[in-house]
Amino acid sequence: MTTGQTGSHEKSAPVQMVTTNTGRILRISPEDEAARAAAAAAATTAAPANMDPARRTDVLFRVRRAEGHELSPWWMVGAFLVTSGLVIALLSWVPYSA
Repeated sequence: MTTGQTGSHEKSAPVQMVTTNTGRILRISPEDEAARAAAAAAATTAAPANMDPARRTDVLFRVRRAEGHELSPWWMVGAFLVTSGLVIALLSWVPYSA
């Protein structure tokens, strides 16, 4: 695998390519590998082993529901119609808009 860079660096340090769960491709040097191992050891002690990713503290509205309890798409259609009607009703009070 080539990096596409040419120049005076005939022999560079070995670089490992790692693909994350989100699809990002990271280049890991041996120095970064030691720091990553230390961070991974600290992270495993801080987080519970069976934490549901849909219920993390930084996720506000995503909820994993049981099979058969999904939200109906008609709620989204109705919300769009109500919001559109509300915007049209509020704009009717603005002078010189129509």
